[in-house]
Amino acid sequence: MLKLPYGISNYEEIIRDGYEYVDKTEYIEKLENLSEKRIMFLRPRKFGKTLFTSVLENYYDVKKSDKFEELYGNTYIGKNPTENKNKYHILRFNFSGIDTSTVESTINGFKNEVLSSIQVFVSKYSIDFYVNWEQEAENVLDNLIKSFGVQRGNEKIYVIIDEYDHFANELLGFAPDKFRDLVSKNGKVRKWYEILKKGTETVIDRIFITGVAPITLDSLTSGFNIGKDITQDSRFNEMMGFTQEELIEMLDRQKISKEEQEEILPIMKNNYDGYKFSIGANKQIYNSNMCLYFLSEYIWSREIPSRLIDMNIASDYSKLGNMLDLCVGENREEILERTISGEGIASEITEKFNPAIEFTEKDMISMLYYLGYLTIAGEEFGYPKLKIPNIVMKEIYSDYFIKTIKKVINANINENYVQITKEIAQDGKIDKILELLKTYINNLSNRDLIKFDEKYVKLIFYCISMNLNLYRVKSEMEVQRKYPDLLLIPKQKPEEYYSVMIEFKYLKKEEKNKLEEKQKEAKEQIKEYSKFEEIKLLHKLRKYTVVAVNDEIYIEEI
Repeated sequence: MLKLPYGISNYEEIIRDGYEYVDKTEYIEKLENLSEKRIMFLRPRKFGKTLFTSVLENYYDVKKSDKFEELYGNTYIGKNPTENKNKYHILRFNFSGIDTSTVESTINGFKNEVLSSIQVFVSKYSIDFYVNWEQEAENVLDNLIKSFGVQRGNEKIYVIIDEYDHFANELLGFAPDKFRDLVSKNGKVRKWYEILKKGTETVIDRIFITGVAPITLDSLTSGFNIGKDITQDSRFNEMMGFTQEELIEMLDRQKISKEEQEEILPIMKNNYDGYKFSIGANKQIYNSNMCLYFLSEYIWSREIPSRLIDMNIASDYSKLGNMLDLCVGENREEILERTISGEGIASEITEKFNPAIEFTEKDMISMLYYLGYLTIAGEEFGYPKLKIPNIVMKEIYSDYFIKTIKKVINANINENYVQITKEIAQDGKIDKILELLKTYINNLSNRDLIKFDEKYVKLIFYCISMNLNLYRVKSEMEVQRKYPDLLLIPKQKPEEYYSVMIEFKYLKKEEKNKLEEKQKEAKEQIKEYSKFEEIKLLHKLRKYTVVAVNDEIYIEEI
């Protein structure tokens, strides 16, 4: 049985040491069939970008020709090689490891990565070239290109840049002015890309660039013509990540029985699937790193992991919240509400961001798409319809929303989720979670209360509920074309722990005289939902109406 390559992104190591590899090599051929030789491809964090660049590196490296059969013999491209296999000298840069804690460390990290990569290049291919660490990165690259051309004649370089935007995005998050200096006309990064562009006229034949978002493209475009951005090209939708079929084939190879698959596949699908990066794409994609994390835990213990997202992945995603702060506050909060509520947003996707001006609503929605918080779920009026892809992203999204609310109310609120969970699971009561909800509402300013409605109250409750590890949260789950506002369903031991169904209503302060009417309306809806078989299957179900009158909460059990 092949080992799982969780945390491993070196293709040669994966093949040599007997790890699983989901064959994506057909896309080498597809990339070559494009007329453009300079390619940009963007995907969210932890989506297999580094591994794919390693696949390209090993395939095209002139030094790896003697290992071609060993590395690619069992793959699509091994059986259908192109004329360009083992043709290039590979100059690879990976900007993901740069220390971005300060502006100085970011700038120095960029230079060190460039010069270190050039040093590896000249050593590997025996280029007679001295890397002068006293020179700027663009000067060293320029001198290398000239030396290579003189020494190697008609031989060509394939440049691979992994996580091209990582350091720039981080810098933009905490020091936007310094970012603009870095990519300005006289900035060090801009100059470096200008040299790279110049090199495409001589010895650089192909370039493949990965990253998360086109946040720096607009700033760099005049210095370097990126070429073709295939991020939304439906032909490359499945180039990274796993399809359902690929995942099942892996489960089979890992000797996971069909009975086990019936248990774990729905969990994996609900938590890791749901990504589409093009309107024209036919298949949804699983986040590959999250799948490998889950399976590495499951195969070892044969139990569902208690935590469905690796903390390393969660922290990586959470850092990206800094980028969302570039948007004007009210726009940000409104978009957060619309997306997390599940209604989705139809929007054009920005292909180049201009950080010199304020983020628009379209820009922020697009950023959420690039970061993996939203994905294409259909089409509306000719524009992509964007929704949250899966439960894991909902949890991360909910956590960010609560943090945003805390910033608004400027209060340190103690959230005892253990006690809340215990009360619901053992007694089916929601008093403690409603106390927390009321605390949030009471701390909101009058200005914020003006825009309060049923959806807003429910949204805060929903985001709080997403922190209850024991429970799966269903918001407006479709049941025979009717929609209960909120369902809390135990992820384990459903016969032992309580489920909870809640119907929310909201009244403004001046409408308090309608309280009984609203309570009655909510009761009738609860009773109607209770007749459906899907609801009847829930064990130990308790049902509540919750009516918020401005900042007061009224609860009744049905």
